[in-house]
Amino acid sequence: MTAKKSSSRKKTSSKKAAAKKGVKKSAARRAAPKKSSTQRSDRPRRWPGLLRAGISVLIWTTVIFAGVIGWFAWDLPDPEAAIRTEQREPSITVVATDGTLLLEQGQLYGGAVSLSGVPEYLPRALIATEDRRFYDHPGVDPIGILRALIANIQAGGIAQGGSTLTQQLAKNLFLSRERTIRRKVQEALLAFWLEARYDKDTLLEIYLNRIYLGAGTFGVDAAARRYFGVPASQVSLWQSAVLAGLPKAPSALNPFRNPDGAAERGREVLQNMVEAGFLSQAEADSAAQSTVRTVSTDLAGRQTRWLAEWAVDRAAGLIGGLERDIVVETTLEPAVQRAAEQAAAEIGPDARGAGASEMAFVALRPDGAVAAMLGGYDRSSSAFNRAVHAKRQPGSVFKLFVYLAGFEAGITPDTEIDDRIAPIEGWSPRNAGAGNRGIVTLREGVARSINTVAVAVSESVGRQRVIDMARRLGVTAEMTPDPSIALGVTEVTPLELAGAYATLSSGGSSATPYVIRRISDSADGTILYQRSNARTVELLSPEVVEMTDDIFGAGVAWGTGRAAQLDGYPARGKTGTTQDYRDAWFAGYTDHLTAVVWMGNDNGTPTDSVYGGLYPAQFWQRFMTQALSAEPGLSLRTSP
Repeated sequence: MTAKKSSSRKKTSSKKAAAKKGVKKSAARRAAPKKSSTQRSDRPRRWPGLLRAGISVLIWTTVIFAGVIGWFAWDLPDPEAAIRTEQREPSITVVATDGTLLLEQGQLYGGAVSLSGVPEYLPRALIATEDRRFYDHPGVDPIGILRALIANIQAGGIAQGGSTLTQQLAKNLFLSRERTIRRKVQEALLAFWLEARYDKDTLLEIYLNRIYLGAGTFGVDAAARRYFGVPASQVSLWQSAVLAGLPKAPSALNPFRNPDGAAERGREVLQNMVEAGFLSQAEADSAAQSTVRTVSTDLAGRQTRWLAEWAVDRAAGLIGGLERDIVVETTLEPAVQRAAEQAAAEIGPDARGAGASEMAFVALRPDGAVAAMLGGYDRSSSAFNRAVHAKRQPGSVFKLFVYLAGFEAGITPDTEIDDRIAPIEGWSPRNAGAGNRGIVTLREGVARSINTVAVAVSESVGRQRVIDMARRLGVTAEMTPDPSIALGVTEVTPLELAGAYATLSSGGSSATPYVIRRISDSADGTILYQRSNARTVELLSPEVVEMTDDIFGAGVAWGTGRAAQLDGYPARGKTGTTQDYRDAWFAGYTDHLTAVVWMGNDNGTPTDSVYGGLYPAQFWQRFMTQALSAEPGLSLRTSP
C-alpha cells in the first residue's frame, strides 16, 4: 500500500516537473524574438547591399562617362553650321579666248550632285573602296575596326584604316588633320550625330560633294571637270574608279602629277568593286587602263601666268572683290602668245648673253585687247610682271608724243628742221653716232632718231603740249615740262606705251589696254561683268595718223628700225635706247597688231651695247612674222 502511494507520488511529481519544464520552454519561446522569412540564412541578407553598390557604381560610371564625353565634346564645332557653310577660298578659273585654261586659283568646287545625277558606278566605287558596310553600321564600324586591326598586325604597320565614310565626312567637314586620341573620339561622336541627323543616301551625297580629291578640287564634279573636262554626270567607269581612289592620298595620286600611280589605284578600285559584287571580273578588266588621260591644263607652261594673274587682279576691281567662284574670260589669244614665246626663245639667249638679263613684251589688238604678254623671260624664276608694273625710261620711243603734238600744231613730215640747236636753259642735247646733220626733214630726223630734231619740235610746239598728248594717250606717270621731256626721261610701263601706239593701229581711236572680256559665276553662269562694245573715242585725226604712219614707216624701211621689217607687209615703229644702254626698246604696229618690247636689267645697270634697233627690233620682227602669218586673209611672206 505504502509502495503504491510512493509510486503514485513519484509519477505526480514527474508530471509536475514536466509541466513546469514545458511552461519554462513556452515562456522562453514567447520571450525569444521571431525570425522573419528573409532572415532564414546569411546569403539572402547580402542582396540589399549588393544592389545598392551596383546602383552606385552605375551612377558614378554614367557620371564619369558623361564627363569624359563632355570633355571631348565641349569644343566641337556646330555641325549644322558647318554643313550649311563652306569656309573656303573662292575658286577663280582664267581662260583664253578659245577657252584654253590659263590659271586655276583657290579651292575648286563643282556643281552639287545627287545620287540620281551621277552614274551608279561612281558611288559604288567609293563604297567598295572606302566603306563596304556603309549601309549597315551606325557611323562607326566595330567589324571594320577589328578587320583593320588584324590586317595592320599582320602587316607590321598601318595597312588599313578603320574609318567609315561617315567618319571621313566628319573629319573633313568639322575637324583638323591632327592625329590624336581626342580627335578620333570627336570624329566618332560627330559620325554618330551625322547618322542620327541624316539618312544614308544624304550622307553619301554630302560626301560626294565635299570630299577633297586633289589639285585644289572639292567634290566629284569639280574633280571630274578638272581632271577629265567633263561633269560628274558624264564620267566613265574607269574615270569613276580613278576618282574613288583619290581620297586615300589626293595629293600623291593627283593624276596630273602621278598618272601612273593614279591608274594603279584605279585598278585596285575596280577589283574592290568586283569583290563587293558591283562588277564582274570581265567588266573590271575591260574598264582598266594603264594610265590616266587628263585634259590639258596650260597652253604654254607657266609663261601665261603673268597675264592670268594680272587678269585676276583686274577682275577683283571690276566686280568689287573676289567672294564667289568665277570664270574670267581673257583676251589672250593662244596663237599670238605662242608667237611671243617663240620669239623669246630665239632672241632671248643672245640678248641675255649681251647683258640684258630681262625683258618685257605686250601685244595689243587695235581696240586695246591684250593678245599676248610676257612679264620676263621665265615665269618660274620671276613672278614680277615687267610688262605691267616695270617703270623704265623709254628713250626715243617717247618721241611719239612729241611728233603727234607737232603734227597737230601744223608740222608735217616734210618740214625742215635744223638739228643744230643752242643750249636750252643750260642743257645741251646730244645725238648718238654722227652728231649733227644740219637741216633735215622731220621724216629723216625721226627715221634716224636724231635727238636734237625731237627737242627742236618740242620747243617749237611747247613742252606742255607734249605732256598733254602723252596724257591723252594714256601715260599716267608724273611729268615735268623740262627741256629733256622730248627724249623720254619720264619712266613709263611697256603696257602704257603699247596702248599709246595702238591708237595709231586703230586709226586714231582710243585703244586703252584691257584683258578681260567677261566674268561669270562658275556655278550658274550668271554674267557678273561684260565688256561693252561702246563707241571708241577719236583721239587723233586721220591726217595726224597718216603723217605718223609716214615717219614711223620710214624708221622701219630705212632707219634705225630696219631689223623689224616684215616681208610683204607694212610695218611702222620706233626704236629707243637710254643712256649707257640701260634700256632698249622697240614699239611698232601694223593694221592688226601693236607690240612693244623692252630689254634691260631690273636694277638699271648698263647692258653690253644692247640698243633698240638690235635685239628688241629682231624680237618684234620674229613675233610679228609668226603672229600675222596665222591671221585669216593675210598672205604674209616669211624670210627664208
